Amino acid sequence: MLNNRYRIDYENDLNPSQYEAVTFTDGPLLVIAGAGSGKTRTLTYRVARLVEEGVYPASILLLTFTRKSAQEMLKRATTLLDERCEQVSGGTFHSFANSTLRKHGHLLGIGSGFTIMDRADTENLFAMLIKDHGISKEYDSFPKKGTVANVLGKAVNKSKTIEDIIYDDYPHLSNVAQGLVRLSELYKQAKADQSFLDYDDLLVFLKKLLTDFPDTAKKLANQFDYVMVDEYQDTNLIQAEITRLICGESPNIMVVGDDSQSIYSFRGANFQNIMDFPGTFENTKIIRLEENYRSRQPILNLTNRLIEGAREKYTKKLFTNLEGGTKPTLISAGSENRQSNFIVETMEQIASQGVPLSEIAVLFRAGFHSFDLEIELTRAGIPFVKYGGFKFMESAHIKDVLAHMRVISSPSDRLSWSRILLLIDKIGPKAASNIYNEIKTKKSGYAGLFTIRPKPAYKPGFERLQELYAEIDAKSFSVAELGEIVLKYYAPYMEDKFDDFPKRAKDLEHLLAIMHRYSDITEFMTDMALEPPSALSGGVLSEAAFDDDKLVLSTIHSAKGLEWHTVFVINVLDGRFPSVHSINKNEDLEEELRLMYVAATRARENLFFVYPGQAYDRASGVFMNSPSRFLDDIPDEFLEMQYWD
Repeated sequence: MLNNRYRIDYENDLNPSQYEAVTFTDGPLLVIAGAGSGKTRTLTYRVARLVEEGVYPASILLLTFTRKSAQEMLKRATTLLDERCEQVSGGTFHSFANSTLRKHGHLLGIGSGFTIMDRADTENLFAMLIKDHGISKEYDSFPKKGTVANVLGKAVNKSKTIEDIIYDDYPHLSNVAQGLVRLSELYKQAKADQSFLDYDDLLVFLKKLLTDFPDTAKKLANQFDYVMVDEYQDTNLIQAEITRLICGESPNIMVVGDDSQSIYSFRGANFQNIMDFPGTFENTKIIRLEENYRSRQPILNLTNRLIEGAREKYTKKLFTNLEGGTKPTLISAGSENRQSNFIVETMEQIASQGVPLSEIAVLFRAGFHSFDLEIELTRAGIPFVKYGGFKFMESAHIKDVLAHMRVISSPSDRLSWSRILLLIDKIGPKAASNIYNEIKTKKSGYAGLFTIRPKPAYKPGFERLQELYAEIDAKSFSVAELGEIVLKYYAPYMEDKFDDFPKRAKDLEHLLAIMHRYSDITEFMTDMALEPPSALSGGVLSEAAFDDDKLVLSTIHSAKGLEWHTVFVINVLDGRFPSVHSINKNEDLEEELRLMYVAATRARENLFFVYPGQAYDRASGVFMNSPSRFLDDIPDEFLEMQYWD
């Protein structure tokens, strides 16, 4: 019978472990949520339960890794209970850091009007600094801007020195270590000069604020009675420390995650955070969610056996009440092309039984592992979408448009001014730099354009730019109206710059539709940096692709959190999966095992592991012909072996 105190029948809606987690309210709680075990449902019901208990909604903080996740959970909680759940403080670590720093950043010397740089901005600033200071000329070869961003970003996220990162992951760059250290200092100064913060800075400065200003930290801790963190296995060291600092002295904290799905160390995620949680928070209660609502038992039998091989873990055994199912299969194909043929033929058979192509996925450890398959799929006329390629906000046409809008709210943004000016015919990097310096000297933002007398070579294009900002300066416009003005100006450049400009025009229409949601341009620019849309109309990478009946090709890292009727995991060849580079490092090998586990737990009905019987690795000069060591010793009762010659 439903307790009259509650509108929701928690006990009957949830399984016993979920119910225990939802109703636990006092002290630290670690929920080990196995794959497909209803993690989101548990968090959603706990939000509703706390609100029903009378907890002030705004004093509940829900931290997730995407804003979409937080919004979805709070929307579900609102549907379960009522609109009070909409008042819960939900968002990402980065959005929480952003809002906190805009209120309290002055304590660290950070103005509230800072601009957030995305990855492309970061790389471009590195490129400018390398050129301006002649750093690359000091060495026979210097890493490209993307590699520089990777090295310095890892140092921040892993809380290590640049030298340590180079020693561990980039030993071939040891000769340029001092150049990278110097570049790092120049980068910090350039950001400070232009009021820039990158993604890493948001977390670094939030942690510094909480550490150096205990009174402010105490006020924040008192603001939240309950803290919840989703996907805790994906946190880095700084995020784990932020979590500890905002919980105060009497932590009512619940973190949810799965150590077996910790696969993002290359982004700085620290596997030890979830393992060390009980040591960080005394008297931690541990609850395991082991009932799986996704996969048939034969698949779970295999995944349970697979993860037994992990040296360090929270032991759990997934089970399901779903009946039936077929045993997973390991396929040895004669060659990489035969591997592709097997997938095409088997996938066609499954599709002929009424399974949509979009319910079938081919997963792989690295993007190049699917190249041969892509050729065979194209030859067979089978439509597919591949996870990879540029994201929406990283595409040049989106960056171009946003640069024109960003200088309105951030007049000293050198990166955006450079991007704007370089579009104009006959303006090169030197001229763009000179024009920017003149604008900055006058400290008048885009109004500085009106006093500049352009050189004859680029006068027509420059005058057109002056006309654009004269129109913008004439009166107040909404964010969407500004967007329309900029898009009209930009259209000729896009048509001249890109052969596929009609597709890119659709992307800009999508961007304009997003602008209509905003009344403040700074808020719009901040959200575009923190939580950008991910869909390109060209169909490169998007959840919207699932709306079409296309086969899904994806790296395993991109597939986490998703599921399909049938999953093929390809190139499960020792030396490729695990990679040859990870075999001699225990930590890396353990993560490769977890990566295999994540791949296997995406399947609901059918699971195939496929490997070419022989492949040649050019880098090592070695022939590889054995299945992954993770699968090689699994008994026949869990994994059936077949040959496809």
